[in-house]
Amino acid sequence: MYQSFTDISDPTLGLPRARALRKEMKKRGLDYFLVPRTDEYQGEYVAAYAERLAWLTGFTGSAGFAIISQRRAVLFVDGRYTIQAADQVDGKTYDILNVPKTTPLAWLKETVKKGQTVGFDENLITIHMAGQITKITTELKAKSAPQTTNPIDAVWLDQPKRPNAQAHPHPIKYAGQKAAQKIDSIKSQLKQADEDATILSDPLSIAWAFNIRGSDIPHTPVVLATAIIHLKGKPDLFINFEKLTPGLEKHLKSVAHIHHEKDMTDALLELSKKRANVRLDPQNCPYSICRKLEKKGANISHGTDPCIHPRAIKNKAEITGTRNAHHRDGIAITKFLAWLDASALKSKVTEIDAAKKLEELRAQSRALKELSFDTISGAGPNGAIVHYRVTEATNRRLKSGELFLVDSGAQYLDGTTDITRTIAIGKPTREMRDRFTRVLKGHIALARAKFPIGTRGVDIDILARQFLWAQGLDYDHGTGHGVGSYLAVHEGPQNISKRGMTPLEPGMIISNEPGYYKEGAYGIRIENLVLTKEAELVKGGERKMLSFETLTLAPVDRRLIDKNLLTRDELNWLNNYHSRVQKALAPELQGDDLKWLKAATASLS
Repeated sequence: MYQSFTDISDPTLGLPRARALRKEMKKRGLDYFLVPRTDEYQGEYVAAYAERLAWLTGFTGSAGFAIISQRRAVLFVDGRYTIQAADQVDGKTYDILNVPKTTPLAWLKETVKKGQTVGFDENLITIHMAGQITKITTELKAKSAPQTTNPIDAVWLDQPKRPNAQAHPHPIKYAGQKAAQKIDSIKSQLKQADEDATILSDPLSIAWAFNIRGSDIPHTPVVLATAIIHLKGKPDLFINFEKLTPGLEKHLKSVAHIHHEKDMTDALLELSKKRANVRLDPQNCPYSICRKLEKKGANISHGTDPCIHPRAIKNKAEITGTRNAHHRDGIAITKFLAWLDASALKSKVTEIDAAKKLEELRAQSRALKELSFDTISGAGPNGAIVHYRVTEATNRRLKSGELFLVDSGAQYLDGTTDITRTIAIGKPTREMRDRFTRVLKGHIALARAKFPIGTRGVDIDILARQFLWAQGLDYDHGTGHGVGSYLAVHEGPQNISKRGMTPLEPGMIISNEPGYYKEGAYGIRIENLVLTKEAELVKGGERKMLSFETLTLAPVDRRLIDKNLLTRDELNWLNNYHSRVQKALAPELQGDDLKWLKAATASLS
């Protein structure tokens, strides 16, 4: 199994661990210490050794931030995790605050007193955030104290070791472009900006630029490494030599100088001595790199990681790959949904049973490399927890009259998938069908959208929310996130949300996932991945438009649809989508699976 169901959270450990940290903070002269949920590479998913926030607080979500003082402890989470945090964290030890209503920096500004010291691990805080912390402490006549080592590591006695999994080249038939070409394109950006070098500290950028993949991080096939791309000459790649296989070493030596990861500090000091003009991305580069470069006088140029934009624009090989991956995934999902309908009540299926079965069916393709995230398998009220992770402690049986939400994804060499389906177990209530149909209307509105070049995610987010808003309803997460090509399931810069400021461009893959959540009762989400493309010309139209191609292939539960709420155009979209799903998947299904697919994709008249 690529997923564990063991509950690693224990709220009773929150107080003793906070006390141990406070003792270490006192040794270091710190009044406050910041604990982000990240590692030195600023990734969403982190290896076990970097799960400092989970170890300290008990909170295991993928986004969170804690601030510990000698008297108070605060955990900040967003709307996806408010229910989860309340279950996992000792509320007597930690105040749980909601972002964006209250942010860590805003809280600091209101709480820190004159003369106090705010500490943070300089390896875990970005340049941008370090600057904000310094600004706040300066205004308050307090002090910021970057730490070269993390005080949590000093008290976490059984902290796991850093991963050293072997890495491998990513074949050109999937990557679509040689590493040398990608590096040349980065150098072109440096030349245009009159920069001597840039630091790649994001493993996603390392993986993309050098066409390598690994397994250092759960669910995300990256290698923990850093690189310096020079305007002139080969890049320097810093990596633990234990990760190198003969094939990978040969692949890398053709495009880079390979160094041990411990040599990175010396290389940064060398750049400083040369007073090089070095680009750092303040949003994802750790502050520690900036400090080392500034020691001897390097000129820091703040700019976007040069891999982020080209990585988001998928090339022909990556687009072909993702279509193949979604076709393969659609077969597994359809078999799963057919099994679920036949077994949910008769066999007393649990959330863990469902997650295991879905992984088993994906593995039957023999192409599955990993899950793209822990499967969200939520029955009844657990479905209302947006990023619910089922454990042996929370495992719930699927019951008649309830909804079951399953959000899952897979990593294949040719693509990354992410799909959510909400299924009626037994007969749904009128309210369930109403809410589901309103979510579906928003999903269809986004899927059918045509929009001018330059449109941002924030500009079209309302399309998915409008039918919920009309009834005084909403959901507390984004409508869409970018997706990588056998990389991270959550990738920027594109997203569809109230904060989505990046223009959408052809080649970008993004999710379409509106939802609705009734706390303590049920959750609804319908998610497909879509590819941004040029729209067909409209007769009489005056401007070029963009549109979406839906990549995901799997039925939507017709039993939850109140067709009286759908317009003729919405019905036509749904019927056409189901027709396409049946045509694509039917040739590779048989028996009961094929019979189920035909019924599940029958036209709604």
